[in-house]
Amino acid sequence: MAVSSILADTSICFIGSGVMAEAMIAGIVGQQLVKREAVTASDPRRDRLQELAATHGINTAPSNVAAAKGSEIVVLSVKPQVVAAVLDELHGQLQPQQLVLSIVTGASISTMRQGLRHEAIVRVMPNTPAQIGQGTMVWTATPTVTPQQREQSQAILGCLGKDIYVDDEDFLDMATAVSGSGPAYVFLVMEALIDAAVHLGFSRHVAQEMVIQTMLGSVLLAKQTGKHPAELRNMVTSPGGTSAEAIYQLEKGAMRTVFSRAIYAAYEKARLLGEISKEAYHQRTTR
Repeated sequence: MAVSSILADTSICFIGSGVMAEAMIAGIVGQQLVKREAVTASDPRRDRLQELAATHGINTAPSNVAAAKGSEIVVLSVKPQVVAAVLDELHGQLQPQQLVLSIVTGASISTMRQGLRHEAIVRVMPNTPAQIGQGTMVWTATPTVTPQQREQSQAILGCLGKDIYVDDEDFLDMATAVSGSGPAYVFLVMEALIDAAVHLGFSRHVAQEMVIQTMLGSVLLAKQTGKHPAELRNMVTSPGGTSAEAIYQLEKGAMRTVFSRAIYAAYEKARLLGEISKEAYHQRTTR
């Protein structure tokens, strides 16, 4: 495989090999940003590692420490509830020049810095559309991360969709509430529209096809025109018409307020998860 990119001669390992990790592996290998043999994965499930090796032609490692050893980029992609154990395992095992790229929800840079005894860290908040290369990746980096490592991070995230850099880590918890959890809100709205269409008399199959295409077309229209959603909504909403009647009922039901409260609740939960991760690591290291 001919490889020509900022990652061309870079070795990458994935600590944790779930859905998002596989999306990243598929992206960087499929787009030929790295050689397959330069990618290593670790996971407690042996069958999962065998599956990844067979599907993507990558290497696997018997432990997290073995995977990280010699890898220039270490991607932390474990579940939040096990991150404390993983940080403890990798504590002091990384070299200063290695880059840690974390997609662990709620795990703050300070927790990872302390847990790993390491400074070069990129923290990312991805979302599930990354599985099809249409994700939103909000990320930030510590001052120790070099310009080249930033470019490498962007190259990896670019395989998954749109990357958005922020210079304040606090925006990561906000992004968790908006874009990270955002697909769940969209799918809930889709579900509600489909159920309403079925109630009107459409078959579920037709209702689902109609709603998905309507949402897809609306999103693409907003993206391609660049117009504000309010302007696009007004284009559909004729005075005294059907859309006006429907929107009146939605506003009467405090739809905007409910969304605002929901997103703020998600933001508070993201911050709480960060505190839980920090406390879990503290308890583990002070036993």
